[in-house]
Amino acid sequence: MLRIGKVESYIHEKLEKEKLHFVLLDPDDVSPETAGIAKMSEELGVDAIMVGGSTGAEGEILDEVVKSIKESSSLPVILFPGSHGGVSKYADAIFFMSLLNSRNPFFITGAQALGAFTVKRYGIEPIPMAYLIVEPGETVGWVSDAKPIPRHKPKIAAAYALAGQYMGMRLVYLEAGSGAPEHVPNDMIKAVKAVIDVPLIVGGGIRSYEDAKEVAQSGADIIVTGTAIEKAGSLEEARKRLERIIKGVKEVKS
Repeated sequence: MLRIGKVESYIHEKLEKEKLHFVLLDPDDVSPETAGIAKMSEELGVDAIMVGGSTGAEGEILDEVVKSIKESSSLPVILFPGSHGGVSKYADAIFFMSLLNSRNPFFITGAQALGAFTVKRYGIEPIPMAYLIVEPGETVGWVSDAKPIPRHKPKIAAAYALAGQYMGMRLVYLEAGSGAPEHVPNDMIKAVKAVIDVPLIVGGGIRSYEDAKEVAQSGADIIVTGTAIEKAGSLEEARKRLERIIKGVKEVKS
């Protein structure tokens, strides 16, 4: 019988009390040294660190970034792989995700099959997740050959999300793409949240207190920010941005 693991239990327990905020770090954009941003994240109230990216986030550099985060923070480190190579034995868990609206079956089941034995061998906790790319999709949409869900078609997103839940996925992630000019539309978040019973994650294009608050108010349980922090220019600027975003998330009652 499958049991929910430690990290997934941690997520559910925290969600009973509040909305959550995860920081996403791409090994392509941070060095093992600057991954010390994780310490600051923990101090400010971030709930977990995700590590991964659409291109090149694997191998030695991935291991070094994960180890650096683990050394500077006690937050759970969750892998967010772009493909089967994005697995590190030093992480606590992995979002074992299927990109349901990809045109390429490799990103729906192929990469998952190639990476499954590695996840098992390393003893990393897998968390099944339905991953959906929303327009514009940015780099991840292009790399994964997604058919991005049109921003003005919230019912399509809701249908995919519910299908993901019915197939056994225990999380749903709506992704506008790293660096997207706008976050996932509020009405789409509301439509998805209305039909699913599993936690909803939303990422991409969330840069401000206002963005984070309205995404949380629309129904997101977990808000993910990455580019806004990585591109801050300095740790001090990253701290200021992170404080505002976390404030927007935590002000909304779960």
